[in-house]
Amino acid sequence: MPAQTRTPRASWIEQGLRVLGVGGPDAVRIEVLAQALGVSKGGFYWHFDDRRALLEEMLDTWERVVSDDVIVVVEGAGGDARDKLRHLFGVARSVDDMVRVEIAIREWARRDEAVAKRLRRLDNRRMDYMRSLFGQLTDDPDDVEARSMTAFALFIGNHLIAAQHGDRSRADVLHTAVERLLV
Repeated sequence: MPAQTRTPRASWIEQGLRVLGVGGPDAVRIEVLAQALGVSKGGFYWHFDDRRALLEEMLDTWERVVSDDVIVVVEGAGGDARDKLRHLFGVARSVDDMVRVEIAIREWARRDEAVAKRLRRLDNRRMDYMRSLFGQLTDDPDDVEARSMTAFALFIGNHLIAAQHGDRSRADVLHTAVERLLV
């Protein structure tokens, strides 16, 4: 008889993030995840002590993916600050699944101070990275801060705005906005 294969820890985390992005933290239930993964919920306990431990690991994974991993990709691509910022904005636009998770976590942070604390730390890390890049384009600290804040707001807000842009596509408008931040 072959040994029973356990569902990898990463699969539980990835599925948890998918569910979080669709239904928020209350939707992340062990039974729901097990059903989506096609396994029994008993396998969950091989990897996690409880639901709270899973939620913590989901947040850890999300932070790493949207910050540390992005910075590694952007820095690895090389180029000057403008090239890196263009690449950063391109990566930010390409992670649709993580945008849903981002919005769900931001909503969750409104009700949970521990999540809010994590979010502040992550947002500060993201802003610091953008400041370091925009700081290579201008010596004016007010301009660096304004550009960093505008870029960050564009990333977050873009997904919440339903406005149309006449004959222009959203992608064209975002491209123009980014290029104006880089002058």
